[in-house]
This record gives sequence, C-alpha cells and structure tokens, in this order.
Amino acid sequence: MHDLINSLLNTLNAMGYPGIFILMAMESSVIPVPSELVMPPAGYLAHQGQMNIWLVILMGTLGSLVGAYANYFFSHWLGRPLVLKYGKYVWITEKKFAKVESFFLKHGEISTFIGRLLPVIRHLISIPAGIAGMNHVRFSLYTLAGAGLWCTILTWIGYFIGKEQALIMKYSHQAIIGVIIFSAILIAVYVWRQKKSKS
Repeated sequence: MHDLINSLLNTLNAMGYPGIFILMAMESSVIPVPSELVMPPAGYLAHQGQMNIWLVILMGTLGSLVGAYANYFFSHWLGRPLVLKYGKYVWITEKKFAKVESFFLKHGEISTFIGRLLPVIRHLISIPAGIAGMNHVRFSLYTLAGAGLWCTILTWIGYFIGKEQALIMKYSHQAIIGVIIFSAILIAVYVWRQKKSKS
C-alpha cells in the first residue's frame, strides 16, 4: 500500500491537475477508482507546496461532475428502454418503474446530493437521475455540492495528515461514518419538512 501511495503521488505530480480531473471523473462513473486514494495524496502535494489546494478541490469536483454526467447520459439514452424491455425478467414491471421514476422526479435533489457523499451509491446515483431525465441545472448543482463537500474533506485529510496510508484510511473511514450520520439527519429533516408541508 505504501508503494501504491508513492505511485499515486508520482502519477499526480506528473499529470498535475488534469490527472486529478481524469481520476475523479473515472471514480464518479462506474470505473472503480476510489476517491480516498486520489484526493488525500493530492492534498499532501498541496501541503508540500507542489499544488494549490483550492485548484485540487476544484479539479476533483469538476471531474466528479463529468463522470456523473457520463452515467447520466448513458442511462438516459439506454437505461429506460432496457429497463422497460428486460425489467420484467427481474420483477421490475412498468408500473414499479413508473413509481421509482416519479419518486426521483420529486426527490431528485436530496437524493443526488446525499448519494454523492455515500460509498458505492455515489457511483450509481446518476443512473436514476438520467433515467428520470432530471433537470440539468438541478442535477449539476446538487452533484457539485455533494462532490465538492466530499472532495474537500478528503483533500484536507491529505493536507493535514500527509502520506501516512494507515492514518489516511483511518480518517477517511471516520469521514465516511460522519457523512452517513450527516446524511441520516438531513433525510430525517427533509422527511419532516415534507410531512409538515402536506399537513
């Protein structure tokens, strides 16, 4: 793992900001490049004065948006027809699909924002957004907000901790727990406000 971190540091150093952009675009799509192995090393390079921390965060966030849009457009063009044609073989009827689509159209903003913060889900949340045809402005804003927050957290972990992989993984896991708790609170508040507005 120590060799992997050194390799990533060398790669990021050689590729610079475009490297962060490309790796985070891959991470945000279906390609398994963990953000925990991209942003903290970039934060460390910022601590060393070899990069600007705000440009690191910006490139990571913009890369995440591009990767999210790759999933969005793929699922928007191909997802709906495929689900409607083959969904019946995995018990997804057109009626069930319509309910999911309706839910995402109503609650797509909170789903997209929280989805960008959570492991695994961040790779997949753009798919229902694309299938439902979520508004591009709202999709972009909430993707940027969620991805920007996550990139900022990971970059600052690398900035303050350095390249100690054990500590990076420790604090990255703590950050994941923190965003899960934050997401649960946010969902609870959102549901409460939805119920209050209907009463």
